[in-house]
Amino acid sequence: MLKVGLTGGIGAGKSEVSRLLVEHGAVLIDADRIAREVVAPGTPGLAAVVDAFGEGVLAPDGSLDRPKLGSLVFADPDKLATLNAIVHPLVGARSQELEHAAAPDAVVVHDVPLLTENGLAPLYDLVIVVDAPTETQLDRLVRLRGMTEEDARARMSAQATRDQRREIADIVIDNDVPLEDLRRRVRDVWADLERRAHQSREWSEHAQE
Repeated sequence: MLKVGLTGGIGAGKSEVSRLLVEHGAVLIDADRIAREVVAPGTPGLAAVVDAFGEGVLAPDGSLDRPKLGSLVFADPDKLATLNAIVHPLVGARSQELEHAAAPDAVVVHDVPLLTENGLAPLYDLVIVVDAPTETQLDRLVRLRGMTEEDARARMSAQATRDQRREIADIVIDNDVPLEDLRRRVRDVWADLERRAHQSREWSEHAQE
């Protein structure tokens, strides 16, 4: 098994890269998706979030009002740290369960937005960073996600810088390019990942002899 950490700043286009990797055969473990699951209605995670932030973060149907919670925490480092302390252990445990269920020869891609911020690079065999200029990130968040420029900048500033992400990268994928160019780049990266997975498998087999 080859364990890959995939990360990138908000609006850098990491989701598109993860989708393309899945098309090639990667097993995707999406930390954002798991983060939503662990605070679904009726979960201990949601109860802990309500205890910390109050019932005002709930939507009328009892689910978590994620935009409202986001507006509270992304402008306040202490509140963001409180939220992370609740959600991250739950996400980590579920991610481990999914990884253990993957085939022994799989390329497992962990899509982790805050990989850099939380010092998680050592958990993976290699780290892929999806990179785009700050101006491109801001444009995507405002134009495609409907955020205000103020909210978009607050979320971006709550994350690591581009330089900090690139420092931990084994592979950088530039996503300020046309989709066809991105497809070619991901195809090349996938070939590299398969080669590494094959080498890792061979090394493991020799070590067991």
